[in-house]
Amino acid sequence: MSEVPGTGRVIADRYRLLDPLGEGGAGIVWSARDEVLGREVAVKEVRAPEEAPSAGGSEPSYSRLEREARAAARFSHRNAVAVHDVVVQDARPWIVMELVRGLALSDVLAADGPLSPRRAARIGAEVLAALRAAHDAGVLHSDVKPGNVLLGNDGRVMVKDFGITPADGLYGLTVTGEPIGSPEYLAPERALGRAPEPESDLWSLGVLLYAATEGRTPFGRDTAPGTLRAVSEEEPPPLRRAGALAPVIEGLLRKDPAERLTASDAERRLRILAAGGTGSPGGGAAGPPVPPPAEGAADGGPGGGTAVAAGDAGAGAGTPEPAEPPSRTGILVAVGALVALLIAGGLAWALANGDDDTDGRGGGKVPSGGATVSVRHGPGTPVGLAGLAHLV
Repeated sequence: MSEVPGTGRVIADRYRLLDPLGEGGAGIVWSARDEVLGREVAVKEVRAPEEAPSAGGSEPSYSRLEREARAAARFSHRNAVAVHDVVVQDARPWIVMELVRGLALSDVLAADGPLSPRRAARIGAEVLAALRAAHDAGVLHSDVKPGNVLLGNDGRVMVKDFGITPADGLYGLTVTGEPIGSPEYLAPERALGRAPEPESDLWSLGVLLYAATEGRTPFGRDTAPGTLRAVSEEEPPPLRRAGALAPVIEGLLRKDPAERLTASDAERRLRILAAGGTGSPGGGAAGPPVPPPAEGAADGGPGGGTAVAAGDAGAGAGTPEPAEPPSRTGILVAVGALVALLIAGGLAWALANGDDDTDGRGGGKVPSGGATVSVRHGPGTPVGLAGLAHLV
């Protein structure tokens, strides 16, 4: 299969290789057993590039990968495959990661074809949550694509290889010799040789969502240079199958990074769509994200049920609004009128019976706690007159 050692070898006196999980241009990934902690892990051996662009051979690439793997280990998120350890053996880095049982999104798309917009939105929201956590920790992914998104058997969506995957066969495409990621998913600013930034990952997510719903990438050409030229100069073909997801994809695929949807707004829209809502119209950069509803709200929030964000112009369009309930002011006016009548009636009764007061102190006795007349405020618990102040 490759030059990678076979089953049973122990790496760094700790990780026993078990079975190969996959192989690509970046190397081979094994299931392995951590002999110290007694748990299963995934171990990735980084393969030496066949033609390293620099005079130093593969050493600069290995140093970069080791550095970025250690950076990726600084953050954790439920949607990111955790990096447990980085060890060096045979003069190359071995990256020890969380073992995820499941399928890559690329395999699912190849086997089943395009996804529904709602399912694609759910996957996109989880990917974006992982990207936001990484960006907050100062870590860029730089190669967001279906092959790096895992759909776990436990239902989780997991993003792997934050900054640690050399692109297959792409060494030498930049003047610096740094691998730049998969051309079809590369952001325009990166295709033009500029440094990556968080918005570059957002562009790649937009291409991923385009491919997931349309069944093909928008900029793929026969050659890598042709693809990079399309990425930097051409607009994506019109979306045919994305439905309500189209504005989000279009908002992520703006050539100018400053005009792309923000990560927070994109995630909010994706979660609305994943929950059955319609999302916000238009693909441009939006204002501040709408805060999530309070826990226990009737719409169930993004995590369950049908969620519609407050103030979302596109949500519920065409649905008749429910009849307005009686206003609080009207209820208070009615309560006040009733209280006034009861007080007036009590005074009249006291005056009418005042002649019976022989000691001049008044024979009508009022309990020390105030009036005990109860008034119902809607269907709730009776409220005493002394307790009406909180209603005003």
